[in-house]
Amino acid sequence: MSEYLSALMGLAGVAIGSLTSFITTWTTQRSQAREKHRDAETAKREKLFSDFIAEATRLYGDAISHQKDDVSDLVFCYALVAQMRLFSSRPVVDAAELVMDRIVETYLAPNRSLSQIKDMARSGALNFLLEFGEACRVELSAGRRSGGL
Repeated sequence: MSEYLSALMGLAGVAIGSLTSFITTWTTQRSQAREKHRDAETAKREKLFSDFIAEATRLYGDAISHQKDDVSDLVFCYALVAQMRLFSSRPVVDAAELVMDRIVETYLAPNRSLSQIKDMARSGALNFLLEFGEACRVELSAGRRSGGL
């Protein structure tokens, strides 16, 4: 009877060891997959925010020196805002919409001279992306701290 008990205990030890190894491997792979997904999501957001900043800056520069009633140049930037609505926080989307409002207002305003642009730069009026950048920074850093977005 003792040899059966010894064999049974040996089999139980092997089963427990195998189960522990399986669980450890599964947990590690799951954690790595989650981290990889989180990194991909962060990269996607960073690219979207970067594309919006580049396009908004181009449009704002154009708006300072051109008056327009045609909105075709704004379409791509509005599409970027729509993409942000899919997965960005409300403060980021609100800040992006404020940027778009500012660009439209600038297009509707009279053209600025170089002297006026210089004065705008000195007064900080050209810093129209500040709130958007801050909202993006907060969202991205919160996602990194919490381990997910």
